[in-house]
Formats: sequence, C-alpha cells, structure tokens
Amino acid sequence: MSRLTDLIAQAKSKDADLGRELEREFKALTNRRAFGLNFERHRPESVELPGRPVRKGDKVRVLPPRGETKKGDQRLWKVRSLSGRGAERMAQLELIGAAEPETQDVAVADLIVIAEFRDYIYPGLVSTGKVERGGDKPYHTVINGENFHALEALTFTHRGKVDAIYIDPPYNSGARDWKYNNNYVEGDDIYRHSKWLAMMERRLLVARQLLNPNDSALIVTIDEKEYLRLGLLLEQTFPEARIQMVSSVINRKGVARAKGFSRVDEYLFFVALGDAGVQPAPLDVLGLGVGITKERLPDIWNPVMRRGSNAERTHSEGCFFPIYIDEENQRIVEIGEALGSGRSRREAPVKQGLFASWPIRRNGDEGVWQMTPENLRKRMADGFVKLGRKNPQTGMWTVNYLITKDIKRVEEGEIVSSGRDENGAHILSYPDMANRPRVPKTIWNVGSHDATEHGKTFLLNFLGREFPFPKSLYAVEDALRFFVSKKPNATVLDFFSGSGTTAHAVMRLNKQDGGRRQCISVTNNEVSATELSKLRKDGLRPGDADWEKWGICDYITKPRIEAAITGKTPENKPIKGDYKFTDEFPIAEGFDENAEFLTLTYETPIAVSHNRAFARIAPLLWMRAGSEGRRIDAEPAEGWEVADTYGLLTNLDRAGPFCSEIAAKNGIRIAYIVTNDERRFQAITRELPKGVEPVRLYESYLTNFRFAMGR
Repeated sequence: MSRLTDLIAQAKSKDADLGRELEREFKALTNRRAFGLNFERHRPESVELPGRPVRKGDKVRVLPPRGETKKGDQRLWKVRSLSGRGAERMAQLELIGAAEPETQDVAVADLIVIAEFRDYIYPGLVSTGKVERGGDKPYHTVINGENFHALEALTFTHRGKVDAIYIDPPYNSGARDWKYNNNYVEGDDIYRHSKWLAMMERRLLVARQLLNPNDSALIVTIDEKEYLRLGLLLEQTFPEARIQMVSSVINRKGVARAKGFSRVDEYLFFVALGDAGVQPAPLDVLGLGVGITKERLPDIWNPVMRRGSNAERTHSEGCFFPIYIDEENQRIVEIGEALGSGRSRREAPVKQGLFASWPIRRNGDEGVWQMTPENLRKRMADGFVKLGRKNPQTGMWTVNYLITKDIKRVEEGEIVSSGRDENGAHILSYPDMANRPRVPKTIWNVGSHDATEHGKTFLLNFLGREFPFPKSLYAVEDALRFFVSKKPNATVLDFFSGSGTTAHAVMRLNKQDGGRRQCISVTNNEVSATELSKLRKDGLRPGDADWEKWGICDYITKPRIEAAITGKTPENKPIKGDYKFTDEFPIAEGFDENAEFLTLTYETPIAVSHNRAFARIAPLLWMRAGSEGRRIDAEPAEGWEVADTYGLLTNLDRAGPFCSEIAAKNGIRIAYIVTNDERRFQAITRELPKGVEPVRLYESYLTNFRFAMGR
C-alpha cells in the first residue's frame, strides 16, 4: 500500500488531475468491504445541460448535425476560449484525456455543456411558473434537473429536515427506462446490476444527509429484478435503521414472465430512522374484505395482574392486596389495602358475603397487581376497571383495566364511551368499526393500489396524456400515510418524481386533515426513447423549445401538479370524474395548495461570492426558510429586507433596523447576513432574537458545496 501511495504522489506531481483520479480510485478500493454487497463503483455519471450557456473552461460534447439520428461524438472536450457574438460565436475546444493533443473550432450553437458527477457544482434555481390557491400555506416545489445534483442542492436547504422520502427508481428491467453515462442500459449488459447499484448508492448517500435522523422514513419501490440487491444496499447505507419489506399487489391481471409465474406484485422497502414508526390507519391492506363489527371489537381491557418480569409479590409488596367481589352479582365491591411484607393472606380482613380475589400466579405463587390500591380505586371510580372471569386453575377472578394510552384515546374520541354498565365500567366501542385504525400487515392486496386503473388510466383521464408505469395515486398516498399522518407540517421528498404522483398524494393527505405538508419533487426533462428518434429526424436537438416541450417535466410533471391544484386540464377545461376511497369529491374542485416550478442552474463560485448570482440563489434561501410566504428575489436597495419567514442583510451598516424588524416580526426562522467579516457576523448574530438561525453568505453556501462535492 505504501508503494502505491508513493507512486500516486509521483503521478500527482506530474499530472495533478491524473493523480487525483488515481488517488480517488485507490481510496475506493481500500474502503471496499470484504463482506456484504460488493459491486463495481463505475465511473461517475455525466449529464447534459441543454440551455446552459457555454463558458470558458466548460466540459462539452459536440452535437450531431440537425436531422442526424445517430448519437454523434460522445467524447468530452474542454472549452479553451470563446470568440464572436450571437449566431457567429465560436469555441476553441481541446479533447479531454487524449494521448496526443487534439483541438477544433466549433460553433457554440453546436455544443452542449456536460456536468460530470465528480465535478464541483454550485447550484441555483430559476422559477418557470407557479400556481397559487393555498393562501399562506407552504409551496410544493418541482425542480427540473439531474436528481443527483438537485439532491446536493438540497443539502444546503434541507439537511436533516426531511420527514419522508418516497422514490420509485428505475427497475433496471432491460427496457429503455433509464440512462447511464448518457446511454440506455440494455438488458444484456453484463454490468447492468452494478451500474444500477452505483447509480442508486450515490443518490442514497446524499438522501441520508437530508433525512431527519431522529424521526423520518425512506420508502423505495422495486420489483424482483433488483429487490435483493436493493435490500443489501439499504442495510449498508442505513445501518442504524429498521428496515421492512412489504409485498403489494399492483396488477391483479398479472404480467407475464418468460417461463415463470405471472407477476402481480412489487415490493416496498420501508427504512425507519430514529423514533419513526408505522402509524395505525383505517386501512384493510391485507384485503380480507371482512369488516370489523361491534361483536369483533378487539379487547382493549387488560388484566390488572402483572405478568412477565417483576411479577412476584416480593418485587412490589405495595401491590399485593385483596379485591373484594360479589360473586352472585359478579361485581367489584371494594379494593382492599396492601398487606405489607411478611404478612399472610389469612390476616386480611374478611368481608361478609364477599370473595377476596388475590393476584395468584398460575403456578400458585403470590404475584402482584399492576398498581397500588389508591391508583386502582381512582381508575375504578373513573369507570376504567371491570370484572372479568373466574380462573378455574387459580380460583381467583380476573380484574381488567384500561391502560393510560387507551384512556387517552377515549378522551380524544378515538374510542367512544356510550355510557356505563351496571357495575360502573365504561361501555366502549369505535365510532366507525369498519374504519378503525389498525397496524398494517406486510402483504398489501388493495384494489385502490392497482397501477393500471389508478395509475396509467387515471393519469390519461386526468391529464389526457400518457406516461409509462405511473404509480397508483392511492398507493402512494397510503404508503406515506403510515409515516406522516401525525405530522401535518411534514416535508416529503421524491427525487425520482416522474409524473408527480407523490406531490399529488401529499395534497390529498392535506385535504383529509387540513395539513400543511409540502412536497419537493425532482425530475428531469428527458424525452422518451421513442420520441427522441422522431425529434432528431425533425431536425431538433436538446435545448430547442420544440424538443424541450416533450420532456417529462414540461409535458407531464408540471401540467399534472397544476391540474391537480386547479382542477382543470392543460386546455383549461374542468377535469371530469371524482377522487375515490379515503375521501370522495369531484376532481374539478382541485386543492387549496401552492406550487412553484424551478429549474436547476449551475453557477460559478466567483459569481456567487461577488453577488452576481443572487437572483438564482434567492430561491434556495427561500426554500431553506420553509418555501413559505414572500420571497426576496433581488438585492434590497435599503441594504436589508425581511420577508415572511426570513431576512436578508447586505449592508452591515444597516444591521440595527434589520435586527429590530426581525425582533418585531413573528415567524422569522433565518437571518442571512452577507459578509466576509467573521467578527462583524458574530456581533450581528448576538443581536438577533433567540430561535432565529444566523447564516453567513456566501461562505455558508460555498462551504456547503465544497464539502458536499468533495468526494
């Protein structure tokens, strides 16, 4: 190893870029685990950035001539210089990684900028539209960009703040449904599994930084082609998490598998972090079709007698006492007093006509009740104690009570008391027995989760446009419900957004309980494989308006989310039909929600640090403060400005009124302070109200991405 380190050092002295590449690969090999999931960490992916202006120093590819259907030159070139203006603008290029120097002059219009994942990026966002019907509610955001780079942008805005991630990644089926290094991964590619794992691992590692480590969940859907590898990858990436896999029927008609069983289901991995746990919901996910009747009410009364550990008399003498029972009328008459240590049961007072029932264990030993006489009397007076049956083995009566958690459910109305029985105990039932909350099983067989009827067909009727393999709206809604139903302000992320089903599902959850949850959807604007060839034949190329309008984001995702909110089709006609299941109402009603559509940009650090990119950094500052209320889109002329959830100070001499305004205004979460002077930054920080987070610009932004990209 030391010899390799010396050789790498020599290589770095002669060629710094080559030396760094060798060092990176060497570290990857030395960190490789001997056990667990081992796979090739293939060279980092690259992404085309159509519409991004060409700058000196950029990596670019030369586009094929218009009308050409072939891919063209896939080599990477570096822009050495630029000359000319407008349509006559030219670029001098130098081939990257060539054994012998190779240069050429190419029209800038024939170039497309390339970002490799190992490159440093400094992201920005540009708004491309918004829909506003939700008043002061937070905005759902849709980011059009490469999802890996978008995830890294979110490390600045949402590190540790995301409550749930739902993703439906490419299933690696061999169909042309995902790209790697700008090429489709074919079904006969012997490296397709490791390419898929490398692609997923890079994104999951960044996603881990976004999830709240104390209470959050990651949900990933997959089918049989990668579920084994995905399970191992999740265990390696989230070693501290609790992971379960659910089988879900999504197509009861089945999909044929050559020489195999017809496939009707897929899998969902649930990765729970910290205190996150499955929250009961009124869903019969197993699909038994059997309603819960009053006669089948699960018994929520628990024995007062302690079981398990610390259940012997010697463990708690204060909980060893008689309960006097009128056996003829089968009712509890009186709670006796604790005997105290060493005293025999025969020393307890005898009550005429009453039977003294003691906590006697099945083996005949003396046990204890769950509580002291005083506490049991109080619970009995409140109606939360009742008599059970006589145990023929011990000769004692079972006494039942309601635990504190279930008493709270009675008080909150989840369990209803319809009065008290003749012995004073509450008569309990659920308000709607068929829809009582229950813990879901690990097999789901729900008609509303059918991906054809409530995914593909629903989207076609809803939007009038086709999209391959969309999820059932109701399946995504139900999966999220188990983790965010008790979090009305949850932030949900989907970085394989596709048609935008997750955002649509979050809106439905909000409508059901008045929540203010927000969804961040990340998708790209790639055209489909079949559409791509046709567009090229028509003389179009990436970046052309008539090419981009057919991309996933512009043609499907944005129109769907806008239609969901407004209740109108892209042609401005009311959408026909009704939503079903958990709540039923006309689709044309829409939702009281806000959404903004943003495109990821790539900035230079010098432009950021010199305040020349503020307009494109502004949406990131607003998102970090909660994507809520008014945004500061331009540098304030007064040297400071305070919006609804954050403030911006650009002139430190105006710190006084800035801090005063923040103190006077409720709901301010962040104070952004633009300065290179750490001493003055700290001085202003001390003047801010408690609870307001100070963020130094642009050092905080630049450091975040130097750290995030230093892989």
